[in-house]
Amino acid sequence: MLKEFIEKNKGRNTFLEHEVKGLLKAMGMSVPEGVFIGKKDIIPSPMPLNFPLVVKVSSLRIASKSDVKGVRLGIRDENELKDTVYEFMKIENAEGVLVEEMAAQGVEVIVGGAVDKQFGPVVMFGIGGVFVELFKDVAFGLVPMTTDDAQWLIRQVKGYRLLEGYRGKPAADIDGLVNMIVSISEMMASNLIEEIDLNPIALYPKGAIVLDAKMKIIS
Repeated sequence: MLKEFIEKNKGRNTFLEHEVKGLLKAMGMSVPEGVFIGKKDIIPSPMPLNFPLVVKVSSLRIASKSDVKGVRLGIRDENELKDTVYEFMKIENAEGVLVEEMAAQGVEVIVGGAVDKQFGPVVMFGIGGVFVELFKDVAFGLVPMTTDDAQWLIRQVKGYRLLEGYRGKPAADIDGLVNMIVSISEMMASNLIEEIDLNPIALYPKGAIVLDAKMKIIS
């Protein structure tokens, strides 16, 4: 699947969010239902998605969507959607807009992979939000990873208790998370990917969904 994707996009090493999510979906991971609208495209009417929606600016030249105010949540109707799409198309370097169905709130986690200069391909896992931003609560493991390795990696972060069920909240789907980590491990072990970042992933009592994704392949 990965090799086919790279062959199809020969000559490129970075991809727009909806392209990466399309690959992940083809590999069996869950992503929000979405529609990409390019700068020359017409906004579908009616939009074949269920409100409320999320609208995000899409560009390879924008490092952070939030920094350019290119993310808006809770779009409630067609008029608000059109206004937001037109507004985001005017953002400098915008290549289009990604419109997605809003996912239910879950425990946010991060799964990524990179090529370390000393150790080679590695996988990273962390609990999202303040755990990553303030506490740098992440753990790294060498690839390829087995399910046992992935379970070990998850238990290395201090925020692991949130996944077990905390203060009456249900436990998260750790088995589903393990499968996702193993899949990313296999992608990194192919020696085709320089960097991949699934951040955040919303984790539920049953299932997980990738809310944002970036990937860079080895040139």
